[in-house]
Amino acid sequence: MTASSRFKVPFFLHDLGQEEIDAVTEAIRHPVLTTGETVARFEARLAEYLGCRHILATTSCTGALHISLLALDIGPGDEVITTPMTFIATASSILEAGATPVFVDVEPDTGNLDIRCVEAAITERTRAILPVHLYGRLCDMVALRELARQRGLHLIEDAAHCLEGRLGEVRPATLGDTACFSFYATKNITCGEGGALAVNDEDLYARLRLLRLHGMTKSGAERASKGYEHWDMVLMGWKYNMSNIDAALLLPQMDRVERNLARREVLAQRYEFLLGDLPGVRLFAPPAPGTRHARHLFPILVEGKPRDIWIAALHAAGISVMVNYRPVHLTRYFSERYGFAPGMFPVAEWIGDRVISLPLYPRMQESAVDLVVDALRRIAAA
Repeated sequence: MTASSRFKVPFFLHDLGQEEIDAVTEAIRHPVLTTGETVARFEARLAEYLGCRHILATTSCTGALHISLLALDIGPGDEVITTPMTFIATASSILEAGATPVFVDVEPDTGNLDIRCVEAAITERTRAILPVHLYGRLCDMVALRELARQRGLHLIEDAAHCLEGRLGEVRPATLGDTACFSFYATKNITCGEGGALAVNDEDLYARLRLLRLHGMTKSGAERASKGYEHWDMVLMGWKYNMSNIDAALLLPQMDRVERNLARREVLAQRYEFLLGDLPGVRLFAPPAPGTRHARHLFPILVEGKPRDIWIAALHAAGISVMVNYRPVHLTRYFSERYGFAPGMFPVAEWIGDRVISLPLYPRMQESAVDLVVDALRRIAAA
């Protein structure tokens, strides 16, 4: 029995099919499997979609965040302000760079960084702000960019949830020094494991290219295509380059990005309509006029009984759900090593105790949304 077959409504199903099979087959037939022409085509396609100058495809969003920090010379002794309401990789990438994550609280109606808390946390050691566009909702990047400009700080976006998001004309990478994306198994486009970073500054891009692959001046594909040429290692780099096989999986999905977003939007609006008056269930604020939510996840906040009772009852009803997220600062590693304790970031903790992510993906039918809502109504009435 597969994990998904246990549930009438799985949490996620990818929509990969024959196009992706054909693309991977073509990539496998090519003599170069590592970072090569297929990766370059994907990078160009994603850059065109986002309206940015450069994309670097990576092995993960974590790697993209890590080398973004390194490329901006952020390291030991430096502080980076970020959110505890995120996946652990946001904070661990800061640690990997040798810097210190400084958590601040979030907005109760969005879960995104509270800019007032960000401003209050800036010290002489602060070098950067690392916002997370949680669930697919773009943070107020205009306000964050202005704050960063005033205080001489870098701005690195964790856009793992927000490939399609917009705030007016602002998109991921429009105002940040870099924006980092995830193509993990459940993301809006996926190759199982993978990521990318978007960057507009030419000098920063050149440095990031070196950091992505060991600090080497020539990639394996470049050496293979021209015959052997001497190369050099010019700085300490990392092994974060994407393979042609992963890029081949991603390329056909770029043709469906907007169509799939439209489908998730239909499903999300159905959830919002059916759950709007359900006692015990609260919704995050709807997208504001002039914005576009990427609809990566559909989170709800549950009350009246402990969250784990809701989860157990949903699972018993055949509905698979997840929690995104328990706050990072209360994980064992961060609490034991850095002394974080309950009560330090009360809004993030309030959300973290109540949030449940419901199934949401393009292959999902309206009837499945109705099954989820019916189960929630029964649980609320019990």
